[in-house]
Formats: sequence, C-alpha cells, structure tokens
Amino acid sequence: MPKILQIAIAVLFIATFRVPSLAQQQDAKASKLQKLEQELEALEKRDQENDRKRARLKGDLEALKKVGSFPDSAADKTDHDEGRDSLDEALEDVYSTGGSGAHEGPSSRNLWSKQVGDAKLRLLDLSADLLVAIGSSSERDSSLETLQGGEHDPKRRGFTFQAFELSALGAVDPYFESQAHIVFFLDAEGETKLELEEAFLTTLDLPFGLGDAGVELEVGHFLTEFGRQNPQHPHSWQWIDQPVVLSRFFGGDGLRAPGFRLGWLTPLPWFSELHFGVQNATGETLVSFFANDEVFEDRSIGGLPFVEQDVRDFEDMLYLGRWDHAWDFSEEISSKLGFSFLSGPNATGPDGCTFVYGVDHVLKWRPVDNHQGWPFVSWQTEALKRDYQSDDAVDEMGDAVESNILRDWGLYTQLLYGFVRNWAVGARFGYSSGKERGAYASRDDDPFRDTRFRISPLLLWNASEFSRIRLQYNYDMADHLEDDYAHSVWLGFEASIGSHPAHQY
Repeated sequence: MPKILQIAIAVLFIATFRVPSLAQQQDAKASKLQKLEQELEALEKRDQENDRKRARLKGDLEALKKVGSFPDSAADKTDHDEGRDSLDEALEDVYSTGGSGAHEGPSSRNLWSKQVGDAKLRLLDLSADLLVAIGSSSERDSSLETLQGGEHDPKRRGFTFQAFELSALGAVDPYFESQAHIVFFLDAEGETKLELEEAFLTTLDLPFGLGDAGVELEVGHFLTEFGRQNPQHPHSWQWIDQPVVLSRFFGGDGLRAPGFRLGWLTPLPWFSELHFGVQNATGETLVSFFANDEVFEDRSIGGLPFVEQDVRDFEDMLYLGRWDHAWDFSEEISSKLGFSFLSGPNATGPDGCTFVYGVDHVLKWRPVDNHQGWPFVSWQTEALKRDYQSDDAVDEMGDAVESNILRDWGLYTQLLYGFVRNWAVGARFGYSSGKERGAYASRDDDPFRDTRFRISPLLLWNASEFSRIRLQYNYDMADHLEDDYAHSVWLGFEASIGSHPAHQY
C-alpha cells in the first residue's frame, strides 16, 4: 500500500473517533462560557444595587445630620455641603428617603408647599411618636422617682406614659430650614405636662462663602450637642431609660436652652467638625448651672442653698465646645470619637461656676452583605466629669458655707448586637460617683451624688421601621437605697406615626 494512502487512512481513522470528543469539549466550553456570563451579569446587577443602596444611605445620613443626628460614616459626612447650592437640590439629596440605612421608609418630601414672594415655603416632615412602658420594681414609687432620674424614664410600678412627641420640619427658603418638637407626657403624679423640646432654625447656606466652607448656624431652643445621647430625643434611645450620669449632670429632660450653635466642617482628610455654642444658663433644664429655685427644692446639688441671681452679661451664659471625628476603617467598620466641654455660672452665688468635660466613642460593624441592616454590632461609650465650684453662701440655718469644689464623674457603656433581622440584644453598664471637699450633705444619702452601679440587659424587637418593643431589666446598686440594691423590669412600646425617620442601629 502506498505510503500516502496509509497516512490518509490513519487520519480518517483518528477523525472518526475524535469528532465526538471534540463536540463534547465544545459543548462543555459553551456551557462554561454561558455560566461565566451569567455570573458576570449577576455581579453587575449586585454592583448596581450596591450603588443604589450607597446613594440612598448617603441621602438618609445627610437627612439625619440636618435634623440633629450624627453621620453614620466619615465618607458620607464629607458630602456635608453638597446640595446647598439651591433649595431644590438640597431637598432632592436630603429628603428623597424617609428611613435609615437599615430600612426603606416613605418619602417625606414636600408634604405642603406655597410660594411666598421669592421664597417657597415647604413642609417636609410632619410626624408623631408614642412611648409607653409597663413594669415593676423592688422599690416603691416614692423611691423610683429618684432611682429613675430621667423625666421620661419609667418612674412608677404599672404603666408610664413616657412621651407623645409631635414633630414638624419645614424649609423656609434656600437659606434656612426650621423644625419644632413638642412633647406631652404624664409625670409621676399623673399630671399632664406639655413641653417645648426643641424649636430652631438651621442654615442651608451662608453668605461670603461660609456655607461652601462648611460653616453651619443653628439658632433657637435646642438640645446642647454635648456627647452622643444628650442631643437625641427619647424615641431615638436604644434603651428605655436615660443613663444615670446624664440624669445627674443634665437633669431629667436633658441639657437644652435658647441660644445659638456654630458648626464648622474642617478640611481635614477625615470627617472632623468643630462646634461652638452659647445658650442661656437659667431654667429647669440647666441643673448644673443657674437652674432655678424649683430645681434646687427638688434636687439641690450637695445640699447647697439656691441664690437668686440676675444675668449680668455674657459671662453668665453657658458655653459649649465640641470636636467630632469619624473614620471608616473598612466598608464594614466605622468609628466616631468626640470631645465636649461646658462652662457656665451656677446657682450658689456670683462667683459660682461649673465645668463639665466629656469624651465619647462609638464603634459600629455591619457586613457588606447585610440583610436590610442586620446583622450589626454597635458599641457606644460616654465618660463625663463635673467640677461644681460653689460660692460663699449662707444656708437656711444662717450658717456660713465656704466656697468649695464638688467633683462628680461617671460613665456608661452599651453594646447592642442585631443577631437576626428585626431582633437585637444588648447590655449597658453605668457607673457614677463623686468626691466632696466639705460636709455640705452626706453624699451617701444623696440620690444624685452617691456611688451607683447599674447593669441593664435589653431585648429589642422591631416589628417594622415604625414600631418596636423593648424588654429591659435594671439591677441598681446605690448607697442611698435602704437595701443598697434594687431590681426593676420594664417593657416598652413605641410607635411612629407619619413620615418620622426610622431609627438608626
């Protein structure tokens, strides 16, 4: 057989047996290619969804910043002055969503609007929030009134109507927006109380390039931006009651007064904002400062007498300094650090003055592939110190009381873990104590200056972004208690009505 014929037969033989194998390989390659294309398409859709989610979160966080909350991350806060060019742009960026990063809420934009001259008035948010608690304690109601020092804390066995808050937020013009918060509640005696919690203007833009430089002005009656929890309303708290150290230093309703606050977003490479504020030092919400005679009748600091005084000049005002920082360590971990300082006169005489120092830190973790915000971990800590410098005075018995300094300090730290969607568990530890240099009153018998420990486990269930139920247990150790300790259990219910922003976790 010729050699060329042998080669042809061999090629035909090999082709006959290889064709099926090549076809199989081509089918496998096509299947793999199709699978890769599907995976790529899924990744692209996921990236698009993440982009939309990031955009929504930035808008939500900017909205929360504008109503007095803190940003969830430094990256989002760097967009502080975006959207200030015009009112419409600000509304588009800030109020396009009504929920937090963990929830999608209904839009609260433009509930009502009216053109007045060159300005367009807009009602952006109108809402109400209801807080009710039920529980019991090993202490009687008379003791619970001081053991639970917050005005909106559960303060009696049985039911407590903690608060019903009405809130309104509106745009005045391209330069200002305004908000007001009015609260109804029942005190420990069952009497209905009405209070103006906050009502103030906030600038959307300032002239001479100040707005573009990150400067913001707030004017009116507002909660002082000291620390993390004091600027928050009760419905924004994770726990049912107020930390003990805040009740002692700032009173049951929190530190708030008429005045102004100036904020500056610094050009540092990370989020860093400075606050300077001036407010009145007189009133029932200024317990560590001028306060008033009713405050001292209920809770005199160190047993010192109240001295009626007039405001003489700006030295008799309350001054705030605060420096906020925030960092994103990764897409999942963020951190916030703040330093606060207060200075103002107190009610012991013309030369009495008070200084309060504070440091606070928040660390948050939330995985990138979270399910509507869960799981998450949030760890928040605040430490405060107060130097209460008294003036020379004469007590009710006519005895001289020499000038001295009462030093008090305390902290709380709370850890909250959202382990599955809509459920979270946490624990809070609080400690407060002090030191007296002079026997004005026994600190051990003073419920607002004795040494105290509180441990508070918490179980939280969010039925939706507009309602939640919290179960909290308090174990208190306090020198002023007859048995030195107390057990309390509280079940809290909350419902938001209207377009109120959802809670942050």
